[in-house]
Amino acid sequence: MAQRLLLRRFLASGISRKPPQGRWAPLISRALQAPQLSPGELTVTSSQARPLHTTRVCTTTFNIQDGPDFQDRVVNSETPVVVDFHAQWCGPCKILGPRLEKVVAKHHGKVVMAKVDIDDHTDLAIEYEVSAVPTVLAIKNGDVVDKFVGIKDEDQLEAFMKKLIA
Repeated sequence: MAQRLLLRRFLASGISRKPPQGRWAPLISRALQAPQLSPGELTVTSSQARPLHTTRVCTTTFNIQDGPDFQDRVVNSETPVVVDFHAQWCGPCKILGPRLEKVVAKHHGKVVMAKVDIDDHTDLAIEYEVSAVPTVLAIKNGDVVDKFVGIKDEDQLEAFMKKLIA
């Protein structure tokens, strides 16, 4: 409906138009016609505006783009970083990822989370000796201070975070 209205306004704005020709002519002609409304139907006017809702951007979790990005955002970070080495095909990774994000978000910026896809960044996985996924590293001041492999529940993740922050 909005597309038809926009097209109609565009065509009525003074551009000379020729009658539609060819295979699509009947469809184009119908699209350009004004909609037929009965007297009881409501029409939308420009004064009826819908509210625009915005959401807060999550700044505690980010995806690593490449080696220099990892160096800049993780190794050189003043804030402790939890690094989640994962893969899209990994079932346990899909369970652990949201749990980690939830626990990191609870700490309100005292710790951040970097996500590294091992299929895209095999060099980082090799450098940090990732032999299975999910592997989670705790990095503080550029050094690996803790590590675990596999899935954990929220209480274990909370203890892992507290050790990193302390």
